[in-house]
Amino acid sequence: MAFITIAYTDQKQNKFALCALVDQTGVVEADVTTQTWDPQAYQQNGAFVHGLAGGVLEWLDAKPGEYILDLGCGDGQLSRRIVDAGASVLGVDTSEEMIAAARERWVEAEHASAEALPFSDGVFDAVFSNAALHWMRDQDAMLREVHRVLKPGGRFVAEMGGHGNIAAIRVALTAVLMRYGCGDREDGVNYYPAPQGYSMRLERHGYKVEQMSLIPRPTLLPEGGMRGWLRTFRRGVLESVPDDLRERVVEETAALLEPALRDEEGNWVADYVRLRFIART
Repeated sequence: MAFITIAYTDQKQNKFALCALVDQTGVVEADVTTQTWDPQAYQQNGAFVHGLAGGVLEWLDAKPGEYILDLGCGDGQLSRRIVDAGASVLGVDTSEEMIAAARERWVEAEHASAEALPFSDGVFDAVFSNAALHWMRDQDAMLREVHRVLKPGGRFVAEMGGHGNIAAIRVALTAVLMRYGCGDREDGVNYYPAPQGYSMRLERHGYKVEQMSLIPRPTLLPEGGMRGWLRTFRRGVLESVPDDLRERVVEETAALLEPALRDEEGNWVADYVRLRFIART
């Protein structure tokens, strides 16, 4: 069976395609963006992320005295819960705003990239990650770094978006973006692997996969509904289109999705699918 490596190392994958933006001088403007985070909006529209993390925390099974790295710790909600279980936790994230929010919860957190962790070899008993790995562009570099900083026999326990995650949302958003010449903005934003392919990737980097599950999880969205979800989890995509298009993109995407993802009582349910695993060095 052929195995395709998706490393996002070339220029095309690391940049969103350009909308046809022309300034007053007639020059096409280049606008290259990535996902950005607003902790307040995340708490308002994305609290379900840590609220539904009980399963992966059970798989982690943190023990008192363990030293655990929370990879992509975000606002520190889950780091705090691991600390409360008796472990020592260090969180890392690439968002300065999220790190500040984590520190407000008395979580030790540092600005660092998962693809180049600033730690010595064999430091951590476990590496934990929830809802973060699918944002990481160079999966192979990340897996090498996690393996390097884990102690021999250490465990990597994570949950991420899996194959089929937010499929309807992605199709609808891409269709709307295409109307305005921005269709490629959604390309490469996330990586949602299937279990077999990701198991092979882990094994290629020296891990032994103990457990892996693909979990369909239709997720009730909070009061902000699909519009709040788009403004939070596609903030980078929206920031990369012209100002006067942003709300139009949100409204038209929500309108396309309403027949499929909004029930008769007005509740929005996102088509989430999660990939959860335990792997050891």
